[in-house]
Amino acid sequence: MPLLRDQPALASAYLLSHRDNPVDWWSWGDDAFDEARRRGVPVFLSVGYAACHWCHVMAHESFENPVVGAQLNRDFVAIKVDREERPDVDQVYMAATQLLSGHGGWPMSVFILPDGRPFTAGTYYPPEDRGGQVGFGRLLDAIASAWRERYDDIVDQANALERALRREVAFVDALAPRVDSLDLASVRHLLAQEIADATDSHGGQGAPRFPRPSFVRALLQAGRSDVAETILRAMAFEGLYDHIEGGFARYSVDASWHVPHFEQMLSDQALLTLAYAEAAVRNGRREWHEVAMATAQRIRDAFSVSTGFASALDADAGGHEGSHVTWTVDEVRAALERAGCPDDVAAALERWRITTPGLFEGRSIPRLNSGAPFLTPPALAKARRGLQVTRATRPQPVRDEKVVLEFNAMTARAFLSLGDDEFTTDALVLLRSLETTHLRHDTWWRTSECHVHATAADLSWFLDATIDAFERTGDDTWRRLARRVSNYLIAHHWDGAVPTAMNSSVGHGLFATSDAVTDLFVRPKEIFDGATPSSHAIATRALARLALIDGDGDVLAVAQRLVTLANELLSTHPRSVVDLVDAAGFALEGVEIVIPGAPSALADHVRLHPVSNAVLITGNGTSPLLAGRRDGVAYVCRRGVCQTPVSSVDDLEHLLGPLR
Repeated sequence: MPLLRDQPALASAYLLSHRDNPVDWWSWGDDAFDEARRRGVPVFLSVGYAACHWCHVMAHESFENPVVGAQLNRDFVAIKVDREERPDVDQVYMAATQLLSGHGGWPMSVFILPDGRPFTAGTYYPPEDRGGQVGFGRLLDAIASAWRERYDDIVDQANALERALRREVAFVDALAPRVDSLDLASVRHLLAQEIADATDSHGGQGAPRFPRPSFVRALLQAGRSDVAETILRAMAFEGLYDHIEGGFARYSVDASWHVPHFEQMLSDQALLTLAYAEAAVRNGRREWHEVAMATAQRIRDAFSVSTGFASALDADAGGHEGSHVTWTVDEVRAALERAGCPDDVAAALERWRITTPGLFEGRSIPRLNSGAPFLTPPALAKARRGLQVTRATRPQPVRDEKVVLEFNAMTARAFLSLGDDEFTTDALVLLRSLETTHLRHDTWWRTSECHVHATAADLSWFLDATIDAFERTGDDTWRRLARRVSNYLIAHHWDGAVPTAMNSSVGHGLFATSDAVTDLFVRPKEIFDGATPSSHAIATRALARLALIDGDGDVLAVAQRLVTLANELLSTHPRSVVDLVDAAGFALEGVEIVIPGAPSALADHVRLHPVSNAVLITGNGTSPLLAGRRDGVAYVCRRGVCQTPVSSVDDLEHLLGPLR
């Protein structure tokens, strides 16, 4: 059943929203391309996601229009793809879009030969010519005419684009691997300086500005807490954060973090929770721990579904962008009167900066007043609850309920980073659930519907999370699961011979897609960070950490090969591979902290005061690093050399201090 309208069990909220369009949308796959070959017409590919505002705009203006629907059905085979279900499809054709137009974004609109190769592409198109941009209907007519009258020119363009595209989506293959040593200290310094130089007084870079948790980590690790603090405060205290219900928006459209693009993504909540939790530990700031805990609670409250956590909340509610978030003074007054706290109106307006007129289309986006604490003061708790009650009566944003392995594994890591017993329990339950729902018939799947193969990012994040679970609990079950996941990742995603400790200079890195995926004309790799860290970086970190807790030189060789392949980028353009800089520390400078036996004050100290590039091996499991070592003492090892074991927290801190 290739047509969306014929598929009753769609899990993607984005695809569901298009099922009743007058467009005969096909699912991505061979059936659609076979149909294009049979009819002798090009393919029109539209890619978006449920929380994308401009995807909704183009849908309403064009895809719900019967005339446009008739054009598409007559002259094209139209395919609709949810980028969160098929990030590999998105990656390949987004690269084409950027090569052709100089920019990317969603909705993405690509015109493709029946063999899968693109020949022209863009993003949002208005229904009619507007502001120098061609209207979508006129564009369809022009491409259909060119297909009939200048087909050879279209094929020539597809050939040229294919050559450029193959280089683009496998950029790491064009790099010359450098086997000389990498000066990570210099790389970290260069990276932090580049980020600091590009960060303005509002804690960001240009507009629109996106949260970049990896930038915060890089600054913290390089000792640039001043810049990190500016970024952290701006993101948490301005309009990017929802101060009434909690959680971070996808990005800010302006240069002061005031006006968000109102959708909330699970991946952003998880990555920012991790960033604020790390900042709280490194800087000793209780307020950042409060931000991390509040964001994790938002995940619990707004994203929970039966098998994990949903992918996203829409930017629109009731057909209006951000209408569920913004306020007028009169609305606040009415809400607090209903809540029985009319005397709190003035204080509430001041705390959340609600004014007349509001600064966003006459309305106000809650932001914290200068000097206000992040957590709502007890005296205004009833007022905030009153605003929440009123918000609940408004039209609510649609939730995309598909459970994506990558985003849920991030969430498990975020929960485990908080050092909170309840969130730790939730994380462990989530990881066990993901293993049940996303592993079927010895195959890992990206979503719980088990019809899209897991990507390298899915597997790498899940591997990383299982290692966190092992460090937190000392339960050998997690270490064994991590080993199975790593074997699967390498077996199905590695390109070429697999490195070993004895033969480390072989192999060409990781494909983003499984070898079971055969419906793309090119197999992409992913080395540059985007909205989320690259799979190249996360795999490097996860494999290096597994190698450290297992004492496995062969797995470490795989992680180090991933670093070697990117040495040139790391040395010259670290800002394009920020997460790989962090991962390289584990691969090249990893520290093993071994504390055999039952839970102890020594292990708790390590968890509360983490060390960069270090792993914690504890418990009574089968890791070779536990063998023959005494319970109740701590061993700190690096590059095969261990310090004298210690039994007191003070002595342990004496060993760890220089490593931070």
